[in-house]
Amino acid sequence: MRAVTANLFALLFLCALASVFYVWSALESRLERHKRRFSGSLHQGLPTDLSTKTFRALLAVPVAQRPRLGGRLEAHNLTDQTVSAGSPDYHVNGDNKRSARREGPVKLGSLVEDGIFWSEWLEDLLPEQFTEEYAQAWRERARTHRVVKLEPGCGRISNQLATFADGTKACVRYGINADQVQGETLTYYLASLLGITNLPPLILSQLSGGSEQWDAVRARTDGLQWSDGAVVSLTKWVSNLTGVVTPAPLRPESNGLHPVLLELRNKTTAELLELMQWTDLIVLDYLTANFDRLVSNLFSLQWDSRVMERDTNNLLKTPRGDLLFIDNEAGLVHGFRVLNMWEKYHSTVLSSVCVFRKRTTQRVAELHKRRDSRKRLLELYRDSEPLSLELGFLSDEHAAVLQDRIDRLYKHILHCRGKYSQL
Repeated sequence: MRAVTANLFALLFLCALASVFYVWSALESRLERHKRRFSGSLHQGLPTDLSTKTFRALLAVPVAQRPRLGGRLEAHNLTDQTVSAGSPDYHVNGDNKRSARREGPVKLGSLVEDGIFWSEWLEDLLPEQFTEEYAQAWRERARTHRVVKLEPGCGRISNQLATFADGTKACVRYGINADQVQGETLTYYLASLLGITNLPPLILSQLSGGSEQWDAVRARTDGLQWSDGAVVSLTKWVSNLTGVVTPAPLRPESNGLHPVLLELRNKTTAELLELMQWTDLIVLDYLTANFDRLVSNLFSLQWDSRVMERDTNNLLKTPRGDLLFIDNEAGLVHGFRVLNMWEKYHSTVLSSVCVFRKRTTQRVAELHKRRDSRKRLLELYRDSEPLSLELGFLSDEHAAVLQDRIDRLYKHILHCRGKYSQL
């Protein structure tokens, strides 16, 4: 009897602890959201529902040593829903005339050309978010600017909002392990190969003791327990961002986004331009096997039927309507390592789309034909990033996975064209 009583008390005690932890987590999340609103910057905090906690728990994995270029990364990744913050000098490559046309009525005539491609007039309304010239200039400045302040504002405490000496800002990703920084960085350069410009400019920096760039915040980095010599990424900070809900054609209850979707003709020009960017996002996330965006929402549907009604992970929108694909740490490296777990969701998302940007599909077709994605990605990464040797590159196995996914995507595009080109 005493044993039963003791067990009962122990069970009640554990339940009490669990309740306290749940309430504290909710209060902590609300406090963080309040801080973000007060500071004027949008930051997607972790929702307090149990489904998100369950999803994130699946990602708790051990840490590994940082490899050299071409070496294998054996560690898994611990991702978190973080947000790239922003700066008022967000670069837009467009003019007032183009912006006015965005707000106007939908142009009469076909919205799709050659069966499966967004019309040229729509493409013309969506310029590059960050041109290569702009990105290169930002990277050159960011490599030389001194960091004078580090503070919370880019997600979890291991990431920091950095202020440079000239007043501009960047999000610093320290990374719980090398996978995170490597996934973020290589996804950025793969997007560049594909002509997808929705990712803010990025550089790598090394936290060395003699670095003038970090000297002014040495006490702060020591307090954060950032290791000397670690390689971190810095991403341009963009302000005045809002969350983005998955559009109806891309939700499971829909028949997908395809050229003969009647609802397309009822969309405004701005809505069509957003859908166009979603198709680029789905292409990029499929190739990188990034499960921490739309795919994670599909996974969460099994216990949260309203997840699609909430903001999508790691996706934000500027006041002009440009989508920013942020926090891509789950792509390529860790995404490939856990591919078996997520592949059915990746395939489901890809199969829901049969409309693409012509420019993007041309890049995919070229990478498929030449079968040199590893070589081209490595060359771009190595030529653009002085610290590429320190951070490392894809293993041969993961490079082969990338090429295979390019081939699969190309076959899907051909399938769509065969299905809709004659309609």
